[in-house]
Amino acid sequence: MELNWSRWFRCESSFGPVPAPHQPGIFALAEEVAPAGVSSHRLLAVFEIGEGSDISLAISRLFASSGDWRKRLEESACYLRYAVVPIEKERQAATLALRKWLTTQFDSATQIFGPQRVPAYELKTVAERAVDRVTGVMAEEGEGSREWSRPAGF
Repeated sequence: MELNWSRWFRCESSFGPVPAPHQPGIFALAEEVAPAGVSSHRLLAVFEIGEGSDISLAISRLFASSGDWRKRLEESACYLRYAVVPIEKERQAATLALRKWLTTQFDSATQIFGPQRVPAYELKTVAERAVDRVTGVMAEEGEGSREWSRPAGF
């Protein structure tokens, strides 16, 4: 399915009119991570993909005072783009595909730009790691995840 996307619009305020039609479709929200330079384009990072039977209303709800993205709108330069998709099954399929794509891009970006966690086993001395291998002690790695340290030779 090919989507006819609008251009990017700047979201100026949660009180201003949403530059999207009162039609069914999908939308993408992004924030500016690098401003446009003399010879370059603005760099945007997509942070939300959504859909609804009324694009304008769905976006307005996100930026309402109790909405999920209100704070982000106030703190950074947010941009919006949308595509009118009248058929509900097509709209849901496109939204799902774009969300999967966004998740894979987020995972890739986290590996490149995200904070590097140092596994607990790297914080231990060589002697401590050797004792853990021999005794089979579990080494904690980050929040909630664990890695089993097996005895040497296994």
